[in-house]
Formats: sequence, structure tokens, C-alpha cells
Amino acid sequence: NTHWLLLSLGTLFYALLIAGLTLLCAWLVREMRHSQRQQAFLDAVTHEMKTPLASLRLYLDTLARRDPGAEQRGVFLGRMRQDVDRLERTVDQVLAAARAARARGSERTPVALRDLLATIVREAQEHYHLPPDALRLEIDGDPTALGEANELSLIFRNLIDNAVKYSGAEVDVRVSATTGADGGVRVEIEDRGVGIPREELRRIFQPFYRAGADAQRRVKGLGLGLFIVRFLVRRQGGRVEAHSAGPGHG
Repeated sequence: NTHWLLLSLGTLFYALLIAGLTLLCAWLVREMRHSQRQQAFLDAVTHEMKTPLASLRLYLDTLARRDPGAEQRGVFLGRMRQDVDRLERTVDQVLAAARAARARGSERTPVALRDLLATIVREAQEHYHLPPDALRLEIDGDPTALGEANELSLIFRNLIDNAVKYSGAEVDVRVSATTGADGGVRVEIEDRGVGIPREELRRIFQPFYRAGADAQRRVKGLGLGLFIVRFLVRRQGGRVEAHSAGPGHG
């Protein structure tokens, strides 16, 4: 009896030890991945801020040393304005993520999506110099969402911006909005871009996560856009989903 008791206790201790080691390994792997994502985020923030700042300094130094002429000065000022816009978008993303982490709620009011989406689509077409058929808006009826207008605007800007940036050289993005039989509103943003591996679809809404090493090298970003989108959509009682048949399928 003593022999079997010791054997049972030894087996139980061994099983608990294995379980503890397994949990420890899983925790370490998760922490390492989180640390890697944070480091990637810091590297991205540094790059997104230092690159336009270096460009601004170069143009300012050039203008300070000599007068390049009215035409060249206009080109310089246009590029400097683009650098400032890039800095502003980076700061806006970081501030939005910080607000999302500590915000508790927002006041909801009826928001006409036709006007809101039309404005965002027009801004994206102008910013990326897209032809009208590259970014199309399809509205069925006059859908109205119950939410906070500024947050809805940030949600759709991030989604449309992602769709355009990850489309490659040929942009083909469709934005649609419909009202369901239950009164709910469904907005779809579809692109024919680089696509997302199926195993990564559930992870793209995590903070600092960016899918695909090739896409990360080609497309600049902080890995915060979809995290902000999911938080704000949930806070307003909605749901956001990502679907892709895989790399190359949008």
C-alpha cells in the first residue's frame, strides 16, 4: 500500500510539474511575442517621426541657404506639408490608442453614413491621388448609425487607409453601406490587395501586430489602426470582422 501511495504521489507531482512547466513556457512565449511587438511599435514610431523630421530639416536648411526660386519653393513647401501631415497622422494614432485604453464610454447620436463616408472617401482619393474608379462608394438607401461621429470617422478612416495602403500598385477598393432588416447598419470595405493568411486573421486586431513580413517592409505603419478600430466599434455596440481567402486575395 505504501508503495502504491508513493507511486501515486510521485505521478501526481510529476504531472503537476509538467503542467507548471508547460504554463510557464506558454507565458514566456506570450511575453516574448508581446515584447517583440512593442519593440516593433517603438521602431515604427521612431521611423515614422524621424523620417519626416529629417526631410523637413533638409528642406528648411536648403531654403535658409539660398532662394531656390518660386517654382522650386512651391515644390519644397508641398513636400514639407506632406511631412507635417505624416507626423500629424502618427501623433493622432498614438493619442487615439491612448484614449481608447482609458476611455469608458461615448455619447451616441444618429450619424448619416452617406455624408460621412463620402467625405472620407473623397479625402482618401485626394491624399493618395486616386482616380474615381479606384475607390468606389456604394450606398444603399440612407443608412444611419447610432454612434459618436468623431469615433466613427476615425474608424472608417483607418479601415479605408489600410485598404488603400495594402492594395499595392493597382488600388481597387469598394466601400459599401446598407441597412439590415433589423435596423442595424453594415459597412463593408473590400480591397483586392495583399491579403492576410487565415491563421493571422484573429491577431490583426491586437495592438502593435502587423501581418506579413513583406507587407511590413513595404507599408509603413504603427500596428495600432485596427486595434483602435476594434475598441471603438465595440464601445459603440458594434462588431468588426476581417475576412481573407489568403495572401494575394484581398
